[in-house]
Amino acid sequence: MNPIDNPFSPGAGSPPPELAGRDPILEQARILLGRIQQKKSEKSMLLTGLRGVGKTVLLNEIERLAKGGGYRTISVEAHEDKPLGPLIAPYLRTLLYDLNRIAGVGNKVKRGLAVLRSFVGAMKVTINDVAIGLDIEPEKGSADSGDLEIDLPALFVAIGEAAEERKTAVAVLIDEVQYFSSKELGALIMAMHKVQQRQLPVVLLGAGLPILPGLAGESKSYAERLFSFPDIGALSATDAAKALQDPAQAKGVTFEAAALKEVFRLTKGYPYFIQEWGYQAWNLTKASPITKRTVTATTDLVVPRLDQNFFRVRFDRLTPSEKNFLRAMAELGAEAQRTGDIAQLLGVKTTSLSPVRASLIKKGMIYSPAHGDMAFTVPLFNEFMIRAIPEFVPAGIRRRKSE
Repeated sequence: MNPIDNPFSPGAGSPPPELAGRDPILEQARILLGRIQQKKSEKSMLLTGLRGVGKTVLLNEIERLAKGGGYRTISVEAHEDKPLGPLIAPYLRTLLYDLNRIAGVGNKVKRGLAVLRSFVGAMKVTINDVAIGLDIEPEKGSADSGDLEIDLPALFVAIGEAAEERKTAVAVLIDEVQYFSSKELGALIMAMHKVQQRQLPVVLLGAGLPILPGLAGESKSYAERLFSFPDIGALSATDAAKALQDPAQAKGVTFEAAALKEVFRLTKGYPYFIQEWGYQAWNLTKASPITKRTVTATTDLVVPRLDQNFFRVRFDRLTPSEKNFLRAMAELGAEAQRTGDIAQLLGVKTTSLSPVRASLIKKGMIYSPAHGDMAFTVPLFNEFMIRAIPEFVPAGIRRRKSE
């Protein structure tokens, strides 16, 4: 079959040809966007889930819905090493200039720019050591305290008032929200609280790892009253089959039922992996239908690709002690593991693992689904760890095997 016609699209944030199983989330987003436009109260959304479940794809689709409904949008990706202020300020600058181009009488947009100028000055915001230029006088006393929890809410209110004056609405979309510090996340929550209190047309749509609800709650106890936290999980067998079958059928190609079942078994229903197996199975097939035998042969191509492009980039960021921790987790199994069991396997005291565990959580490699439990944030990472370090034998494993 012609690889140019291949409908599958593995890649970080690449939109799949069939967004299967996500209709309830998109409907929730549609209602949220519509209610905010009508100045009705509704919780903003922070999507949570493991790597590879399609959170970024959903954010992009929600942004498309927002733009289609008349929203002005900004889309931001958080980073471990970049503070919230310098990260978001350039996008807000572009947004306000966009609002300024909309015909209408009033000075709220210019005030928004003045408040942003104050914010930039107080935060000393730069991009690559070059100051963000705003040819406007700052508004003294607004968003210029240098305290993000005071200044960001004032800035968001000014932006909301500017959007209201221009009879439009603003959607702020932020991916990888878990990378913000507690103070930064608290400032973002406070900003949305102020906006909601004034019923201004601003909505926040974010995405992050499963630790996000806990981080938000620890930062501000009222976060759960401002946000919903939809859990984006793996696809069901039915939806996984739809994600493969529908795009293929549109090109005149079918999957055998056994092939669909085998892909689901191999991928556990995770969308990114489904796209990888679908992509390679298509290229390996000479003519329709795609069979289970082809899927089995495809695995020999997909696993090295995943190791190199999906798993290895995360593995290479780890320190030796972090690799030891994750290798012990992998030895215990794919499900959540008790920290005490990991320590026993490594032959160390549980308390000595606290710094490593905290570092791995900060890097987004693991999370705690329940007190004392640790789980991988990357699906199938346990299998990769065993492939990556096949000869790794911690002291605890060595003792257990000798017994």
